[in-house]
Amino acid sequence: MDLSAPKFLFLPVSSAEGCGEYMRSLIIADGIMDKWPNATIQFAISQEASYATECPYFTHILKDTPTKLVDEVNALVSDFKPDVVVFDASGRKAQMQHAKTIGAKVVFISQHKRKRARGMKIGRAKVTDSHWVAQPEFVIGPISWLDKQKLQWTKCAEPIVIGSVFTAPDLIRKNELLTMYGLQNQDYILFNAGSGGHKAATEFAADVFWTEANKVAQQTGMKCVMVFGSNYPYALPTSDSVITIKSLANQDFISLLEGAKIAVLSGGDTLLQAISLVKPVVAVAVSKDQPKRIKICVKHNLVVSSQLNENISEKTMTLLNADNLPALPALAPSNGLELALKELSRLLA
Repeated sequence: MDLSAPKFLFLPVSSAEGCGEYMRSLIIADGIMDKWPNATIQFAISQEASYATECPYFTHILKDTPTKLVDEVNALVSDFKPDVVVFDASGRKAQMQHAKTIGAKVVFISQHKRKRARGMKIGRAKVTDSHWVAQPEFVIGPISWLDKQKLQWTKCAEPIVIGSVFTAPDLIRKNELLTMYGLQNQDYILFNAGSGGHKAATEFAADVFWTEANKVAQQTGMKCVMVFGSNYPYALPTSDSVITIKSLANQDFISLLEGAKIAVLSGGDTLLQAISLVKPVVAVAVSKDQPKRIKICVKHNLVVSSQLNENISEKTMTLLNADNLPALPALAPSNGLELALKELSRLLA
């Protein structure tokens, strides 16, 4: 292993619907390049994902998500011989075992209890060098006493809670973006329904957010910004009231999020990123794994929630009233990117 030029293979879950795992892997990959400029990074992504051809790193385009293609992924690992393989909510035991066989360090990333439990199964834990949980502990909760004992008995490490992963906002870049879109700091509302590929009953969730953003803009006179997401399949609509953006690099999104007065977001990673930035949010579930996360955040008085079929614009305008802004307790979730890079340094050493 050349510690000055390590090789990384990222295998995020990928599909036509969500892109959270890919975005998280991409953020970590960018962080790796900052830390190890001579690193070699490759991705393997399903052809069903719209971002498969947009990844800035060398990408193996697969016929399906990596978890379902054991032989193909194992062949990639054998050919590339990476120093680290990152299974972001993906992978089977056989794939992890094969990566270990060729001498790679294996990282598994989970983001909810079911995935975390899968990663702690003894067979998988034995072939995992580091298991990261990409949720704040107040959302996912600690592992059970029994799980702790099982991991100790089998000499497997406990999962490491790294929390939400994001690129820190950049003041210079934020000011550039505000100028580009004609915005004033803390004087606009940011809308985003996640990847853009999540469907509501008869339309895409992004279309629902778009309609509600127009209502808010027209009734309040405030500028609204709608980021549709890379998986949104249609041409972007236009409006005199709302600025439309297809998708943004994570640092640009975070910079615009930091500059917004409030945000209307889905219940995925962007919600946790907003909480880390202490940003008032109306949270709307757009997929089946999000309602529980939002409910916990509401319980901690971190967000206001709305159903996708409710009057989101009304909740948004209520939140705009300073008297209705949540207290936003200073839970101070850390940026998981820093913890991830620290753990990769340990593994490579």
